[in-house]
Order: sequence, then structure tokens, then C-alpha cells
Amino acid sequence: MKSIIFKPASLILALVIISSCKPREEKITEVEYPRPKNIIFLIGDGMGISHMYAGMTRNHGTLYLEKCTHVGLQKTYSSNSYITDSAASGTAMSSGKKTKNGMIGMDPDSISIKTILEYSEDNGLATGLIATSSITHATPASFISHQVSRNMYEAIASDFLKTDIDLFIGGGSDHFMKRKDSVDLTQELKNKGYQVLFTLEDILNVEEGKLAGFTAPVHNPPYKEGRGDMLPNATEKAITLLEKNTAGFFLMVEGSQIDWAAHANDQEKIIDEMLDFDRAIKIALTFAENNGETLVVITADHETGGMGLNGGSIEEGTVNAAFTTGGHTGVMVPVYAYGPGAEKFTGIYENTAIFEKFMELFGFARE
Repeated sequence: MKSIIFKPASLILALVIISSCKPREEKITEVEYPRPKNIIFLIGDGMGISHMYAGMTRNHGTLYLEKCTHVGLQKTYSSNSYITDSAASGTAMSSGKKTKNGMIGMDPDSISIKTILEYSEDNGLATGLIATSSITHATPASFISHQVSRNMYEAIASDFLKTDIDLFIGGGSDHFMKRKDSVDLTQELKNKGYQVLFTLEDILNVEEGKLAGFTAPVHNPPYKEGRGDMLPNATEKAITLLEKNTAGFFLMVEGSQIDWAAHANDQEKIIDEMLDFDRAIKIALTFAENNGETLVVITADHETGGMGLNGGSIEEGTVNAAFTTGGHTGVMVPVYAYGPGAEKFTGIYENTAIFEKFMELFGFARE
């Protein structure tokens, strides 16, 4: 048997090769994100990429939401269905928990879950909700209520009295006044110090204090059928009132009727509602740009209609849309972000992660 003799040069080479095979310990540097003082969360109900781009095309290739510097995608499925509804998706984003379709602010076992709005209240922030639907509808309700069914509108209205929300603006006065239990919740709101108002003109004249603003007995009409600029105007008024709180604020704004137009496969109404929503986005982004301490996040709760764009012209502002369904679909939806902490909203993640990101950026500890 031959003996193996290592020459010095060979030995050094062998040691270099062996040492290079050892796993390297890499230092992982955690990125420090700036924390926002305020968060404005805008939800375009049913808004997918095609809804957004149809509005952009009608507007000759531009929307205000393009100012957002970071874009991600969120998965919308619920705990019991590939196709979510607004109650389950709203609950996921507001509380960080997947739940069953139809449930509001509860987990699948019907246990109440604390929402980002409630955490904000407990930490001294001002809070607000705005919707072009009834304020007791699924999406806004999921931030403030805890009920087993989204259809329990009167019970949802009662939950508003259990919080210290600073303002809410939307339809739904009937759920507070014309109730089966004959209780007038608007009087109870007044007893708690709220200004209870029933016209947009009166709402926009408020200069301070708590506000319960009702703009319709149930739902507001579509944009071109009488609602007009209610959404951007209400958004601007809400920001003006909420920013008086030196600790900061959380505001959720919903463009509710993009979804309804998509259920009807009505491309013209989708575009009208999308452009109206974008005007509210302009208000939020302009404030954030000037303020410097405000994070704006824009997303949808799900996509509606399976909308596709089969043709169009940016120069002429025309589109030719087609739809695969009159219901919701299971596709991911975009998330747009601007302001301090916007970097956290890139990538692909669960809809529940939006709550987690808000909590982290506000510095709240989960109970």
C-alpha cells in the first residue's frame, strides 16, 4: 500500500477547500421602519387590477393612487371558503384573524376579536369610519362590531355605542332609529356627546367634537345618481377633525359601491365609482405628503366580477370590459402604500398581515 504524503502547498490547499465548505454565519440586519403617527386605510370594495386600470384608462392613463411608492398583493380567502365575502375579509384585515364568510369581528368559533380601530382607541388615538354604503355594512362594521352575521344591522349599530369612535360618516340612520326594539340610538349618541347630523352640508360645517354623520337612511345612491362628491368631501372633513388629536389617528374609508357595480357587471358604473374613490385617495395622499407622519394604505377586500379588459384606448379614454361572474372571485388584490412604513407592504402576504403591519407600525402590543 502506498503511503500518502502531503506536501506543504497541498496541505494548505486542502485546508482552504475544507474551510470553504463550512456553513457561513451571516448577520441578519433588521430594517428599522419609520413609525407613522396616523394611518389612513382606504378600501375599494371589490376593486381588482382591472377595475383600477379601467378607471385609469377612462382618466387617460393616470390615477392619484399612482403616487403610492410601494405595491404588494394580498390573499383574500376566508377560513371556510376560497371565495371570501366582505365580512370575512374585513375582519381579517381589521383583526388579523381569518374567519367564516358572513361573520363580523369574530373568529370561526364566534369569539370576538379586538380590531385595529379598538386598539387605536385604547392607545389614545382618534378614530373614524367612512363608507358610501350604510355605515353598518360588512366592511365598516368589521372594524367596530362583533356579530355572528353581517346581516344583524341593528345589533351592529348598537355596537357603535360600545366604543369611543370619534366620528363616522355614511348611510344607515334607519338602523339607529327605526329599530325593532324601538330604541333611538341617535339619542344615546347625543347623550355620549356626539353631534348627530343628517345632511352632508351640516356634516361638512362641523369644526370640532365627536360626529355621527348620516348621509342616507340605508345606503347612499351611486355616484352619478345623487351621491356626488360625498366620499372625498367626507374624507377631507374627517382628516381635518381627527388630526386635532396630538397622539394621532386611524381612519378607514370605504368606496363601497365599486363592488355593487361589479356585481351588476356594469363597466360604466365601475369606472364612475373607481374615479370617485380615487378622488378620496387624492385627499388622503395630499394630506400625507404635506403632513409627513401619515401612512396611506389602499387595497380591496376582494375582487368582484372576474373583470377583464379586452380592448380600449388611453387616448380616447375608452375600455371594453368582460366579466366571468356576477359574484366575487378568489384572485389576489393589490395593496398600495405611501408614507412612513410603506416599505412593509411590498411582496405577497395574507390579508391578515395588514393588521399585523398596522400594529407593528403603531407600536401596539397585541392582547
